[in-house]
Amino acid sequence: QVQLVESGGGLVQTGGSLRLSCAASGSTFSINAMGWYRQAPGKQRELVASISNSGRTNYADSVKGRFTISRADAKNTVYLQMNSLKPEDTAVYYCNAQYAVFIAWGQGTQVTVPS
Repeated sequence: QVQLVESGGGLVQTGGSLRLSCAASGSTFSINAMGWYRQAPGKQRELVASISNSGRTNYADSVKGRFTISRADAKNTVYLQMNSLKPEDTAVYYCNAQYAVFIAWGQGTQVTVPS
């Protein structure tokens, strides 16, 4: 199994930056890809960004040019650098890992950008 722990959320003003971290533990050798999702109140969970073992990245249109996903494999950690934050980025952000035929989720971290 794979366990994920997120950190780095918080409250930031419009235009500010935050960096989220997700540390994986357990059977990390079996991870194929990792990503970040978010869920705003009353909305469905949506993909924000993902990164494969080969380093291929994918971003939601709403965050392209503002957010950057990266991995530090030696630390089994994935990061989400969020710049130029907007009120519509307010959500709970969840880390995700695909391993074997399973999916692991972190507990989520709140990001709030007041309007």
